[in-house]
Amino acid sequence: MSTLADPVPGGRPGDVERARALSGELSGRGVHGVVLAYVDTAGVGRVKTVPVAGLASAAAWGVGMSPVFDTFLANDRIVATDVLGSPDGDLRLYPDLDRLVVLAGQPGWAWAPVDRITQDGDRHPGCSRTFLRRITAGAARAHGLAFKAGIEIEWAVGLGSAPDGEFVPAASGPAYGATRQVELSAYTADLLAACAAQGVDVDQIHPEYAPGQFEISVAALDPVGAADRSVLVRQTIRAVAHRHGLRVSFSPAVTAGGVGNGGHVHLSAWRDGVNLHAGGDRRHGMTAGAEAFAAGVLARLPALTAVTAPSPASYLRLRPSQWAGVFTAWGLETREAALRLVRGTAGRRAEQANLEVKPVDLAANPYLALGCLIAAGLDGLTAGAALPEETTGDPVRLSAGEAAARGVLRLPVSLAEAVAEFRGDEVLRAALGPVLADAVTAVRRGEIDAVDGQDDERVAAAYRWVY
Repeated sequence: MSTLADPVPGGRPGDVERARALSGELSGRGVHGVVLAYVDTAGVGRVKTVPVAGLASAAAWGVGMSPVFDTFLANDRIVATDVLGSPDGDLRLYPDLDRLVVLAGQPGWAWAPVDRITQDGDRHPGCSRTFLRRITAGAARAHGLAFKAGIEIEWAVGLGSAPDGEFVPAASGPAYGATRQVELSAYTADLLAACAAQGVDVDQIHPEYAPGQFEISVAALDPVGAADRSVLVRQTIRAVAHRHGLRVSFSPAVTAGGVGNGGHVHLSAWRDGVNLHAGGDRRHGMTAGAEAFAAGVLARLPALTAVTAPSPASYLRLRPSQWAGVFTAWGLETREAALRLVRGTAGRRAEQANLEVKPVDLAANPYLALGCLIAAGLDGLTAGAALPEETTGDPVRLSAGEAAARGVLRLPVSLAEAVAEFRGDEVLRAALGPVLADAVTAVRRGEIDAVDGQDDERVAAAYRWVY
């Protein structure tokens, strides 16, 4: 469970004493430094680090950083809004000690996610982790809801010896094939061991469709914990690969024209310990609340793609008939639908039933993605939104009349289209708040400008090793 209280100057009650004790424990385990991790608006993982002896000071007073990072692009250029992007100001990074772990893939290091507050001790309006915590707390107060979430992680494994910037698959076996699993068995075994040592419960790991591609699924947590875990697992995947002489890419499109890496989100809403997506009297066992929540997400998918598919490379992946979910359609176990209802196995549906959101990739900041998905669902719940007729099979096969009757629309085909939808969506912008919403728009426009005029191959190359 993640810490739910905001940081305060001087430290939350008990944090400083706990950090001192942790420093001694970590030193005894051969740990020398702590990675303080956050994800910027562009979806890039950024860090600051402190020596173990500095953990108590970080818990009490935070670690300094500039607000300008909220408007960094993936290529490290900086854009600006009317509030963010200048060289002025300072923030404090506070580690969440409840989520601190020793990094098994990086000997000598521990890791913790951070929240960011101002020098005056106020919430930083650009902190995506604080945003997600605020959204989930609001859902509990207003609706009595809690959530469980998980983020699938797909990545392509390349040879570290490949020419600079190029991707050469580190395995030649077929999709989902036993050959590929054997070829990289030492790497994936070490990855499983590292995850276990870090307390990450892995549901499965297997070869995926694209060349050199693998997928790992981990157990669901509360939304903040799920986002933290996604960041941690990716750090671990990369670190273990490096120790094996390999290089990994989480980019939505490692190469142009192929099947890219997804980051599908699984999300379920719970009230009083009961899963709203199972045991109900609506379609496929959903409750009325679950249907309305799903309808809220479905209705806002065009605008949500600016958050869940935030890179120009995302739109090289979001193509029909590749299980990326590029139409505003939902269905039971329909992998081409953008919103897939997963019922779970008979006998376990009360714990397993959930919604899978497919037009999501790992360029997305997981805190922003989960927070906006929940905000969209809550809007549907509040309005009592109706879920339209479900879709079976591939929505691309629907005639224009059938698609129109079901409200099945093509999702944005470019980041520019997604930004236009996002700018017109008052619910998502209000949920984010003006500072964070404007940062999303400015960063997305900056990414569009960064690759203006480039062909698909160059776009894929520009983002291949970023995320």
